[in-house]
Amino acid sequence: MSRTDSAHVSTAAPPRWAIWAAYAVPLCVLPSAVWRLSLVFTDDAVTQWYMIFLSALSMGLALLTLGLVHRWGQWFPHWVPRIGGRRVPARPVVRAALIGGWSLVAICVYFLLNQRFHFVQSGWVGIGDDEPVHPPPGWEVFRYYAPMLAWGPLVIAVAADYRRRAAMAGASQGRPGVGQQLTEVRREPLS
Repeated sequence: MSRTDSAHVSTAAPPRWAIWAAYAVPLCVLPSAVWRLSLVFTDDAVTQWYMIFLSALSMGLALLTLGLVHRWGQWFPHWVPRIGGRRVPARPVVRAALIGGWSLVAICVYFLLNQRFHFVQSGWVGIGDDEPVHPPPGWEVFRYYAPMLAWGPLVIAVAADYRRRAAMAGASQGRPGVGQQLTEVRREPLS
């Protein structure tokens, strides 16, 4: 198989549920990001840069989930030096997605358990010494963050499906997939 032919080979098409789950991730993050950005225009706090940064970071990470179900997430762009046009290795992608997903689950579980059992008694702490103490947020704030409870499980599900598809594609093409070891070296003829 020549280099140009290998550019057209990809993992199997994702199932419909994985596509829906990948698109649900940015939709889960969007309410909290928009709410934080709305505070930038109404609040005179010194943390405006933090609100913008956190909203952009969370939406950027959420949008990366779409790369697990689309072809553009499987290849490095051609303009990237040295690695442009090459296939993105599945193992680090799956590992990063699973670590991120499980970290989000752990944060949500801690937050929910802390709300119930009060492990940490202090109130909300802002950034900076001159930040005023705020009362604990109620439902008027949590309603924007409630959809984010699904962020971690959705990322885990999509990453597991991506791992399955990458392993199947690797096995069908005679190359190692995620979790497989290379047992032989394939040589292509010099032409």
